[in-house]
Amino acid sequence: MSKQDVTVFVCVSCRDGADAEVRPGAVFLDALRTRLSERNLTLAVEPVECLAVCKRPATIAFAAPGKWTYVIGDLDVEAHVDELIDAAQSFAASDNGIVPWKERPVCFRKGVVSRTPPLP
Repeated sequence: MSKQDVTVFVCVSCRDGADAEVRPGAVFLDALRTRLSERNLTLAVEPVECLAVCKRPATIAFAAPGKWTYVIGDLDVEAHVDELIDAAQSFAASDNGIVPWKERPVCFRKGVVSRTPPLP
């Protein structure tokens, strides 16, 4: 499976508690795309309207055919963009989507909201 088979879904609808006009996921999406370009990496990144984790923005999901899907919240644009890219690469390299605990960056370890099994 290639990195192109992995999609990072970024929730762009949640609002910042301090400023209702700020959408942390939209900011994270832009920063993620910029950083991927700067690092000359290809990774499918798609905005989604809601991942139903509104109290933990910014929130993303890693998904790929035949792999477990992870939903990860509490991501900070300043601190976690590179960690998330590294985590997505580990996810892509795994056989089933399960990244060993010790190989997960801190934002992945602490931010997991859910893990969903692949469809049969």
